[in-house]
Amino acid sequence: MEHDVSLITTFAAAFGFALIFGFLAERLKLPALVGYLFAGIAIGPATPGFVADIATASQLSEIGVMLLMFGVGLHFSIDDLLSVKRVALPGAVVQMTLATALGYGFGWWWGWTPGMSLIFGLSLSCASTVVLLKALEARGILDSMNGRIAVGWLVVEDLATVLILVLLPPLAGVLGGSSGAEATTPLWQSIGRTLLEVAAFIALMLIVGRRALPWLLWQVARTGSRELFTLAVIAAAIGIAYGAAQLFSVSFALGAFFAGTVMRNSEFSHRAAEESLPLRDAFSVLFFVAVGMLFDPAILVEQPWQVLAVVAIIIIGKSIAALMLVIALRYPLNTALTVAASLAQIGEFSFILAGLGMTLGLFSAQGMSLVLAGALISIALNPFVFAAVEPIRKWALAHSDLARDLERREDPYAQLPMSTERKYLEGQVVLVGYGRVGQRIAESLQAQGTPYVVVEQNRERVEALRRQGTAAVSGNAAEPEVLIQAHIAHAAMLVIATPDALNLRQMAEIARTLNPAIEIVLRTHSEDESALLRKEGIGTVFYGEEELARGMIHHVQQRFAPHASTGNT
Repeated sequence: MEHDVSLITTFAAAFGFALIFGFLAERLKLPALVGYLFAGIAIGPATPGFVADIATASQLSEIGVMLLMFGVGLHFSIDDLLSVKRVALPGAVVQMTLATALGYGFGWWWGWTPGMSLIFGLSLSCASTVVLLKALEARGILDSMNGRIAVGWLVVEDLATVLILVLLPPLAGVLGGSSGAEATTPLWQSIGRTLLEVAAFIALMLIVGRRALPWLLWQVARTGSRELFTLAVIAAAIGIAYGAAQLFSVSFALGAFFAGTVMRNSEFSHRAAEESLPLRDAFSVLFFVAVGMLFDPAILVEQPWQVLAVVAIIIIGKSIAALMLVIALRYPLNTALTVAASLAQIGEFSFILAGLGMTLGLFSAQGMSLVLAGALISIALNPFVFAAVEPIRKWALAHSDLARDLERREDPYAQLPMSTERKYLEGQVVLVGYGRVGQRIAESLQAQGTPYVVVEQNRERVEALRRQGTAAVSGNAAEPEVLIQAHIAHAAMLVIATPDALNLRQMAEIARTLNPAIEIVLRTHSEDESALLRKEGIGTVFYGEEELARGMIHHVQQRFAPHASTGNT
């Protein structure tokens, strides 16, 4: 009997070459994902020697996309995404429109048809969620305000792309392509059906999934089998993503994302994230290998100027558009630069759009090659684009009056109102971060009658807090002027409740400089980090698991304390 091992061969080749090239990239001080892309080129059809199965590799990479988006959903709630809707929704829509127009203009200049130029522009307008998440995780800013804005922006882009994918077949005839079977369906029916399907899926997940998935995890956890628990997590993530795509025309990525957001309500969400992490990392590597396999290096020689133009649109055009939009929405310069760097690449949805365009007779193989070249080069350069964010910001502030004006621009939420009561300006608590931990601290301070000022990067949260009568300042507490606006110089205590580990020391140093006598309270997720912070004597450090254990021990000791005993101990 013939034994088909193509799947195993693809696995072995992809992982093996990714390990070798990833290791070499790290030794050369390059990001590992650059090595993964070159591994894909090495086992792809464009280079001599062994050729892996592209179709199998592409399907395996889809699993990586699902698990990655599922992991994001476990960290981000619907509320988190809604909190950034004011910047993510208009920003994503306008930025996609500008990028599409830019791509369309170049296509028209090269003599392409309007339909082909439009597909080209749309393919360049949507960034890769996988690349974005890897970049944010590598820098530890996935949970930060900038990270939430970037993820929310990409979720809006994904939703818009899903709608575009549905609308393309009925519009193919108008754009000069071949009419598909769905061309007989009126356009308004296609749009209405898509919106209804997406709404039905979200409603199903929020109403049924929110109860069913935590219950399922609880039942599996009761068996005590770690193997079954891991299986339940993976089955839920991939099963829901697949069902969403088949039944509701929602993409795999969005289906997995909503599965994660729903499972986040379970008390086992942290364990689910830990159990799925190894598989998520392994399959996300396959995504980059699969991209590399599609790339033909010959296009760099045959069409160098076109490739250069595509890369310029993706890295420069899209970034500048995003930068200007975020600044126009009155967010800080570092937020604008982070979002701009996040969008300076394209990925999975670009391939899907270009592929659908070819199927409908709207797009050519030449255009597809340019999109693939742009994707590979922009993904490879993205870590360097991110690394350039802070130097560019410092250079701009040092050499540009405009940049300094933007930093100093008037923001009504960047300073406390003149009518703020004196009790919030002297002897108050400055609370940095208004997430789940920050909100609990604020509630306790409120109940105790202790005056406090919230410092939060999310302008919408600051606006909501002020409507409730809470003193709040918008901005990054790692910047001196923000803490000055919170009147840190006369505060009694600084409480840093944000998970932003990168800027903890900078916040503390600024506070100490402005107020040497201030008491500082810190939050950290890492045991090693907590030990280091305590050794440095920055302030009182609270480490999550340690505090949980302390609370449980206190409860047990209270329960069995002699004075509380009722004789049944």
